[in-house]
Amino acid sequence: MTTHPRTAAARTPVQQAALLVGAVFLLVGILGFIPGITTDYDTMKFAEHHSEAKLLGLFQVSILHNIVHLLFGLAGILMSRAAPTARTFLIGGGVVYLILWIYGLIIDHDSAANFVPVNTADNWLHFVLGVAMIALGVLLTRGSGRLTAR
Repeated sequence: MTTHPRTAAARTPVQQAALLVGAVFLLVGILGFIPGITTDYDTMKFAEHHSEAKLLGLFQVSILHNIVHLLFGLAGILMSRAAPTARTFLIGGGVVYLILWIYGLIIDHDSAANFVPVNTADNWLHFVLGVAMIALGVLLTRGSGRLTAR
């Protein structure tokens, strides 16, 4: 019996996109724990709006926020193994990010409701991520008929 190793070339475009998005989220989660890349690192809290740590000096982060990025990245990498789950990751994750965008717009950023925490830069990044992930999930599988697991 001959076995063929899985290569990047064997991945469908939607699988490649999910793998890339997952890898970026994993990297962002790691970078959120590195002083210097994350400014005001000494002010980082577990999960509250008082965390003044900012990834790249722009995006407010906390320990919980970084852990969510790590887990989301891991999910993307694992779900990229098959086209149907890659599509689910991209579209479902995009919907989650659009919900998070709306949540960030309606809460008071100085209240306990901002437990993730998010700031204005995060909110608009969440919007762009949500739209982009949904677009990738839809456009990269459009016209492909039934998705098959690879």
